[in-house]
Amino acid sequence: MRNLNLTGDSMQQKTKSRFLSIRTPALDKEGFTHGEGARHPRLEGRLDRQAVLLLLVNGLFAAANALSGTFVNVYLWKAKGDLAMIGWFTLANYVTGALTFWLAGKWVKEHNKMNSLRLGVAVSAVFYMLVLLLGVRSAAFVLPLGAVQGMASGFFWLAFNVVYFEITERDNRDLFNGWAGLIGSGAGMMAPWISGLLITQLPDAVGYRVIFTTSLVIFVVGVIFSFFLKKRKAQGRYEWFHFSRCLHGGDSRWRWAGAALMAQGLREGVFGFIIGLFVYISTRNEMKLGNYALITSAVSLFGFWLAGKWLKPKYREGAMLAGASVIVAVILVFFWKVTFLTLLVFGIGVALFFPLYSIPMTSTVFDLIGSDEESARQRVEYVVLRELSLDAGRILGIVAFLVVVSFSTRPVVLNWLMLAVGSSPLFSWYFMRRLFSEHAPR
Repeated sequence: MRNLNLTGDSMQQKTKSRFLSIRTPALDKEGFTHGEGARHPRLEGRLDRQAVLLLLVNGLFAAANALSGTFVNVYLWKAKGDLAMIGWFTLANYVTGALTFWLAGKWVKEHNKMNSLRLGVAVSAVFYMLVLLLGVRSAAFVLPLGAVQGMASGFFWLAFNVVYFEITERDNRDLFNGWAGLIGSGAGMMAPWISGLLITQLPDAVGYRVIFTTSLVIFVVGVIFSFFLKKRKAQGRYEWFHFSRCLHGGDSRWRWAGAALMAQGLREGVFGFIIGLFVYISTRNEMKLGNYALITSAVSLFGFWLAGKWLKPKYREGAMLAGASVIVAVILVFFWKVTFLTLLVFGIGVALFFPLYSIPMTSTVFDLIGSDEESARQRVEYVVLRELSLDAGRILGIVAFLVVVSFSTRPVVLNWLMLAVGSSPLFSWYFMRRLFSEHAPR
């Protein structure tokens, strides 16, 4: 899922590509376009008020999901104890999320993208309200619940990524992504720990009801803050099959980017939910899961801070290779034994090096969207293309997981599955190399 990922992958979203002689349609400090190629009136390499406000809304969204996201899977697991059920829940999430991205693209491009962002937060609140109402019966409704959560993610991230593109430029995207990761890691550090404490200290299922209710309230607050983001002018008409034209002809750069994103999604599809479940299954204790999140997210916070501070475009290729290599290598600890200790070693390794993998890739893909004036005008279609590529990989990963667990859930079988799908970041790096060299500073 796009919510909490306890392995440090959580806030990998959003970044763009190198600007050529023509920059992104520039936006003034109020967020409105003032003509193609106009200069954005802000200090170089700094974030303006709209960028900070977008980070705040994203932080609230991350905090609410971090508070309850992983514990939704645990809640479902405790109700039935079936890995396949969690897989189907996640598959429904990704399939519906991809469809929402594609269908909502018309609304975001031709009408009001801010309403899409608000609707995403509101539907997230509806999801937790449904879980509260259904209680332990939620396990019988994993497909519709997964679809609701996927719809919420689709509406939110589509609008977020488009607005993010509009209010950042090449010289401050790595900074924005570093801060987004920092905030996400901070939320992922404290919120699950608080959740684990409440669940273990309160009787029966009261703790789960408390954290789901709190997430609902935070989402409502997020909607309120989103009204301070400036409405941005709609431009042009939505091209429904732009993604197909790009991937099956057109610009070869997007074929490489699409392949890299699909490889990235392959790992996310499985690792986005399985690690948290492994921690709980190994310990049978929600507080241990909260402690795991606290430790790995603290390391992730440090990793994103370092990457946001020091990573420059000219170092992206080397940084991504280093990050991808480490997050693949640490999977090998599971072949020794899956325990809380080995899971912690894995989580710390990924948390520290994941920013080196995710920030260069995200930034370069979004830079590609801004590579010329025509691309920038079709930013909604390119954001949809990006998400569909990611979701194609996520869905493929989940399908592989469901096929494997239908035959065996033995630890050694799951370890080989995790190594297979977890090696995909190296393929992402391989496909991205062409874009790094093309967009390297001259």
